[in-house]
Amino acid sequence: MKNRNLTLILISFFYSFSTLLFTSCNNSKPNKTDNINNDIPALLDRNEKIRYGKEWDDVSNNYQTLKLAIQKNEADHEAKIKMANLFIREARVTGEHGHYYPAALTMTDRIINSTTKVNNMEFLALVTKAGVQLSLHEFKAALETGQKAIQLNNKNAQIYGVLTDCYVELGQYDKAVEMADIMISIKPDLRSYARISYLREIHGQIPEAIEAMKMAVEAGVPGYEDTAWAMLTLGELYERYGEPAKAKLLYEEILAERPDYPFAVGALGAIHLKNKDIKKAEETTLKAIDIIPEVGFYTQLAEIYKIQGRTEEMTKIMEEVFVMLKDDEESGHNMNLEYAHIYLDLLEKPEQALTYAQKEFDKRPENIDVNRMLARIYKAKSDQTMAQKYAMAASVTNSKHPELDPLLAKI
Repeated sequence: MKNRNLTLILISFFYSFSTLLFTSCNNSKPNKTDNINNDIPALLDRNEKIRYGKEWDDVSNNYQTLKLAIQKNEADHEAKIKMANLFIREARVTGEHGHYYPAALTMTDRIINSTTKVNNMEFLALVTKAGVQLSLHEFKAALETGQKAIQLNNKNAQIYGVLTDCYVELGQYDKAVEMADIMISIKPDLRSYARISYLREIHGQIPEAIEAMKMAVEAGVPGYEDTAWAMLTLGELYERYGEPAKAKLLYEEILAERPDYPFAVGALGAIHLKNKDIKKAEETTLKAIDIIPEVGFYTQLAEIYKIQGRTEEMTKIMEEVFVMLKDDEESGHNMNLEYAHIYLDLLEKPEQALTYAQKEFDKRPENIDVNRMLARIYKAKSDQTMAQKYAMAASVTNSKHPELDPLLAKI
């Protein structure tokens, strides 16, 4: 399962430590009035395939250094911010969202709730928290957090990026464009170009979206995880708009620079599936699953089993999928659209899909992805009037998403 509208969110909030600009060193002494809790969430061991040589050693050493600093001085908010970002990055690299997102929020909330206020730390904690809330699909909460942050600092590109993503997901696209213009004027970089690319795609400007994502890739460092993600997103653009050969080359290039990068492996599996090379699709998807427990890889495997009529194996995989989704929910992750996709496309149960899609619509009725999902569900239910209603709502930005044309067509 590929939740395409999340690509930008995911790329936006997994900052490298070098992008966090601290105005001064944190030399604060512990404040005895703080509610000190020295428990630090654990760093989970990485699969050997994604240790990437010295990278894992650096992460492990950095975790221990930060843990010691926080335990020694509860007022060391800089260490907490760095720890939160370490957890966020590990969530993305390992797929262990249920562990790492709550861990990151533990760090940010300890800063926000502290009686010790240090320089820019509360602002950075709020920005980081909003990023995690976006990744958990809690978009209104993320907007509220982001609005608190901008009151503390309205000169920082990161906060405008946060607000761009919030407004995009809530379907307030004019405001998103406004925030993105400010963001890129302050700091044009990989994350900024990626957001601009997504906004251009939303507005049907596909060549321009591809060009902006190329700029994002060029702004990155070869072999780094965020560069790999930008390349993956560029490949998905090519794939979505009819250039799968270019997408395949990009996925292979990612793997040449960052071997066993799981999302590139999974994307190659999806291309094999579209090409009806079922054997390669299964082998490649299983390889991705062996690297990280990403739910999208499991649903892709379920689709492969479904095509082959391997009902018993599909049922077993779907049981695992629902366990994973439940775990995500228990960790605070809103999975409404994921459930809707599974019930519609894999299990062919549009009524159940509608229940989840309607829940998401109630949260953000102007979002074009949510409206497109509802249109697809009503089309599956043979309700063309409702399908067209939601398809029209999904096309208000002049989106050229390939799913829209058949949804808008008359019977």
